[in-house]
Amino acid sequence: MEFRNAIFVVTEERFCPIYNVGDEFNVLRDALTTPGVKPACMIMVRQIMRITEGQDSLKRHTVFGTKKVKFECGGCSGLIRFEFKKEKEYATTQMKLLAAARQKRDNKELEEFTDMLRSFPVFAPLGDNDLYDLFTLLRFKQYGPGDIILRKGDPGTHLYIILTGKIEVVSDNGETISELESGGVFGEMSLLTGAPVGSSVYSRDVTKLAALTSKDFKHVLHRYPVLHVFFYRLLIERAGRMGKKISADISSGMAGDLAEVHVVDLFQMINSSQKTGTVELKLPGGDARVMFCEGEVVSAEYGGLSGKEALFKLLGVTRGQFVYTPGIPPEAEGYDIIGGFMGLVMEGMQLLDESADLPEDMMRPDRNADRYL
Repeated sequence: MEFRNAIFVVTEERFCPIYNVGDEFNVLRDALTTPGVKPACMIMVRQIMRITEGQDSLKRHTVFGTKKVKFECGGCSGLIRFEFKKEKEYATTQMKLLAAARQKRDNKELEEFTDMLRSFPVFAPLGDNDLYDLFTLLRFKQYGPGDIILRKGDPGTHLYIILTGKIEVVSDNGETISELESGGVFGEMSLLTGAPVGSSVYSRDVTKLAALTSKDFKHVLHRYPVLHVFFYRLLIERAGRMGKKISADISSGMAGDLAEVHVVDLFQMINSSQKTGTVELKLPGGDARVMFCEGEVVSAEYGGLSGKEALFKLLGVTRGQFVYTPGIPPEAEGYDIIGGFMGLVMEGMQLLDESADLPEDMMRPDRNADRYL
């Protein structure tokens, strides 16, 4: 069996840190092309190399013309199953015309889509090629009026971009917290912090969304660092809105559960309100303490760590209780700030992302050098 033109398609995925169901690996004239802008997992590349070079295993599993060939890759923290489909060696004139019509339609949709994305603030810094790469990663969903999109407490799995329509973020008592329209982005906080969804989200009208999975969101941030600026600004705006709402409460102290108020949100409240006070935390990994002076962190201790390292470790915490009290010890008033608060948060979140990634020798991030065989 000649094996020069083939497609491998991911059909099942369990905690794979890179690939999703539907991702394709194309083999053409002894060259392998990986999906979109994603880095290449060298374990997967080697697996396909073994399959393409070892024709016996392919023949053993094939019922010619009637059955697809299935394989597994489970060499890291996740597992994926993928299928082999042999390219047709010929095509009728009708098939060629249908393929050409489909390509023309896809190109038109891509052109319209990239024009729309280019007008959104989050994607304004990206060029045409970047937008095309992004297009290959997005999945599109449509909701009717009153449909629930996200439910409070569910794990965060996607970043959502509103293409058309309107959504509302709703509190536990049914009050509208905020509304977003075309160009709005939501779901990012759960992906950045690892916390569950903080509030339920409903569609107000017929709403079309573009969705990016959590793993693809991380790949996009790594590939296009300029997008960090956009989410940095989102964090600042979010902190400002929350600070105005709770300024009176936080002035006299507050306590709560991190399942209700994520540690990032809590620290942002204090920072945006420019408060001086101490946060004591009771966590599964031990006690922690963070001191703020006029909204900036001047001391952090947790798990035997101190300073930036302790603060970064705290950003990944999702369970535990906290107590905030106004004021810090007199000696702490002379401490130097650890660093600009928002910069620390973004740096800490990026480190959390990197700590969840694969070892370096399993990836190759250069999209233009993805030909291996």
